[in-house]
Amino acid sequence: MTEQIRWMSTKEAAEHLGVTLRSLYRFIDEGALAAYKFGRVIRLKQHDVDAFIEACRIQPGSLEHLYPELKGSSAPAATRSPTEAGGQ
Repeated sequence: MTEQIRWMSTKEAAEHLGVTLRSLYRFIDEGALAAYKFGRVIRLKQHDVDAFIEACRIQPGSLEHLYPELKGSSAPAATRSPTEAGGQ
């Protein structure tokens, strides 16, 4: 038995992803998300959109570059007093 395809409009897909249409078109144009053009209409398979979501999942420990510790300090800046952080 074959599974029926659930087609999504670009507007539906963008809302499902929580992104703008412009971002959705960029994902499609870069080849990160498959889309299909039927005449002047672009459609996406819901399965492809859901697979794209899972492929974008952030792996634990991969964001350490976003919160580097200050050199010479073992405490994050948010937990240090203003004088320790270089204030007056």
